[in-house]
Amino acid sequence: MILGPARGRHTRGQVTRGPPTLDPAVDTCLDNYRPDEYHPGMTATGPQRRDRARRFDSPEQEAFLSLWRTYDRLRAYEDELFADFDLTPQQYNVLRLLRAAHPEPVPTLKLLDRLVSRAPDVTRMLDKLEARGLISRTRSLADRRAVLVGITESGLALLEEIAGPLRACHARQLGHLPASDLKKLVALLKAAREPHEPENSPWR
Repeated sequence: MILGPARGRHTRGQVTRGPPTLDPAVDTCLDNYRPDEYHPGMTATGPQRRDRARRFDSPEQEAFLSLWRTYDRLRAYEDELFADFDLTPQQYNVLRLLRAAHPEPVPTLKLLDRLVSRAPDVTRMLDKLEARGLISRTRSLADRRAVLVGITESGLALLEEIAGPLRACHARQLGHLPASDLKKLVALLKAAREPHEPENSPWR
């Protein structure tokens, strides 16, 4: 649920953030349109255009685009929530992982391996959290090259403050599904990503 930092992209001369919002009736860069159908579809409207958008090149493409669209829709709730606390979802992910290890600190490299999504600039992210007094960093006595990261009392207090609103956010995202469906969804998502996970991944 908690995913990586948004990346900028250009859209009609403007810069937006995050992965593109996929509207099958409009966006065609990764959709199912064949070249000979693309241009006529530019002027199609209503049911005709929607019918074209329902065709996909393969079941795998349909599943992938469905995942992407779902992520885009659900992420909007978390972006709004974490903005209220001046955090990014990935910064929250770091604090949550550090709380799980508390009171022990976590080596930076080990922390990176546990993140839900890759962090392109983890040092900068940790700099921001440390500047706010939410984490602390120290050199390992056993290996001076290793940096140990721990959560502070302020960081723990912030997570406690976020907990209630975050539960409400998750309820808004997926609360319409019964528990049995959520369990099946989790199992299917695990099966889909498992061949692509590193051997030592905690997500296997």
